[in-house]
Amino acid sequence: MFSFSGLRKEQISTEILAGVSSFLATAYIIVVNPSILSQTGMPFSAVLTATILVSFFSSLMMGLYANNPILVAPGMGLNAFFTFTAVLTDKLTWQVALGTVFWSGVFFLILSAFNIRSYIVKAIPKPLRFGIAAGIGLFITLIGFANAKFIVPNPATMISLGNLNAPTITFIAGLLITVILLIRNVKGSILIGIVVTSLLAWPIGRWWGGAETVITIDQIIAKPDFSLLFQLDLVHSLQWSLAPIILAFVFTDMFDSLSTFVGLAEASNLLDEHGEPRNIRRSLMVDAISTTIAGLVGSSPGTAYIESAVGIEQGGKTGLTAVTGAVLFLPFLFLSPLLSAVPAIATAPALVLVGVFMMKPVIRINWNDLSEAFPAFLAMVLIPFTYSITQGIIWGFLSWTTLKLLSGQARDISIALIIIDIFAILALIF
Repeated sequence: MFSFSGLRKEQISTEILAGVSSFLATAYIIVVNPSILSQTGMPFSAVLTATILVSFFSSLMMGLYANNPILVAPGMGLNAFFTFTAVLTDKLTWQVALGTVFWSGVFFLILSAFNIRSYIVKAIPKPLRFGIAAGIGLFITLIGFANAKFIVPNPATMISLGNLNAPTITFIAGLLITVILLIRNVKGSILIGIVVTSLLAWPIGRWWGGAETVITIDQIIAKPDFSLLFQLDLVHSLQWSLAPIILAFVFTDMFDSLSTFVGLAEASNLLDEHGEPRNIRRSLMVDAISTTIAGLVGSSPGTAYIESAVGIEQGGKTGLTAVTGAVLFLPFLFLSPLLSAVPAIATAPALVLVGVFMMKPVIRINWNDLSEAFPAFLAMVLIPFTYSITQGIIWGFLSWTTLKLLSGQARDISIALIIIDIFAILALIF
């Protein structure tokens, strides 16, 4: 169990500020997750409560048990798979779908208990780690630009620049303010930037900027709804015919969490004395427990959040950052309507800037060796281009193994890496 007693007063304030920043960048999941899962017929308010419970307990464990400044919450992508594939396409009841989430968490725990996932992490080649870190940074930046509507879909060019209107101008102003604060080394720069941008966004739709109101607060207090607790169907979800669903949750969650831990560790130097992600075994154990908890309380699987990079770049280095974020989730069991006071354009500048910070490992890639540079580059660009961390890391692994094998460098392929490739292929199949 991690103790914060050894931290200096200045360190504690830095970690708390970092935790607040990570929470603000991650808090959108409190509303977004129930908006997706409620399409299965699950009550919106109950999923919201479940989301907060998963986020609180999981992030608290990450801080106290694993001593890592990483928040854990129901994962985007996993919630879409739960809703649109498991329930709406495969016609599972949401109770059975929750059961598959639980059993995938149990499988995770087995892998983590025997340290199999830690061995897998250590087998990831360094160049791939650097490419994954940069790719996650580009992914977070893309999310930031998209949240601010600075970049929008375009049927002719896939994506294009959005309209220069009140929200995008507010985003640009918030981004500029945050950058200046960071350049001047102002403590709490990212958090200040989020708060200032939120204040700048308040007049939109009220005093200027058209009819659309960016910030709305219809009510302040809402009662928690615990009706989904223990509503999963453990019996009917444990069937051979549902193995593909369980395996899909397992492989998707595994690659998401592995790449997040590796990427954040490499970009932020959260490494142990052997150059491996710090406390990786405990971190992966927390991730597995989070998925198990999610099935019990009524949510899609929990996973480590890449938005934690916001707090890490703010100075968060210990579990106190995660504990702070965890504690901030809890009041929103009653105060969830207040989250509308922090619009997407307020956290977007922080997400864009995280991309800058996470590009640093790129200089450590040997660009003169294509057998290493190409897989790292492929992972880096496919993460944002496919809008999936999983796809980026899968194709990075497979291309590394293929190129090393065909170029006569089979000695660079470990047994553990072959195991990763098998999981990667299974993830593509399922």
